[in-house]
Amino acid sequence: MSTARTTRPYGPLVIDIEGVKKLYQMGAETIHALRGVSLKIHRNEYLAIMGPSGSGKSTLMNMLGCLDTPTEGHYEFNGKNVAAMVDDELADIRNREIGFVFQTFNLLPRSDALKNVELPLIYAGVPPHERRERATQVLREVGLENRMFHKPNELSGGQRQRVAIARALVNRPSIILADEPTGNLDSQTGVEIMALFEQLYSLGNTIIVVTHEEDIAQHARRIVRLRDGLIESDKNVG
Repeated sequence: MSTARTTRPYGPLVIDIEGVKKLYQMGAETIHALRGVSLKIHRNEYLAIMGPSGSGKSTLMNMLGCLDTPTEGHYEFNGKNVAAMVDDELADIRNREIGFVFQTFNLLPRSDALKNVELPLIYAGVPPHERRERATQVLREVGLENRMFHKPNELSGGQRQRVAIARALVNRPSIILADEPTGNLDSQTGVEIMALFEQLYSLGNTIIVVTHEEDIAQHARRIVRLRDGLIESDKNVG
């Protein structure tokens, strides 16, 4: 764990969830994935969401990431009512406002690191020269300036996750949403990736990590624990 644990002052409210419920129909059975969750997250927070299998943390992550909408309740992202958005509006928020980091990296295997990082900028309609400039800059920020033209199969697991983090950063999103970001990495590489998140947080990024690992959650400044679709506890740490 990082020895220098600074906590930045909070900025404006980014996420405001009130009484969110999510129901899934599985044949004749109704699954209550979320049972009335309320959560506020400000800019410059470093938050971990924890919970056992079936607690609702994956459903909450999908909700926060605008990959799903609530069955009931209210969700505002930067003051916009997400619960009322259509698919195109949700896709726009996902691309412009949220940087995703996945356990499985989700990189394009035939594209080099630079092209993988440029991808969100292509969707956003950024001109080629600016795309390359911004992608190069964030790869430099994550320590991969000498691996920009390597394809994923030429990179280690830790380097692939750094490419994924650079891709998450390139659109200058409101939040970075990381799902089990060290799940496919050995312990030493996991420590390095969490040190990188610490660095990104110190630079003013808002980070939400979804994890089932206590030692990973302890890097955050706030831990929200879920159980049976409800928030069991919400505490500042460190």
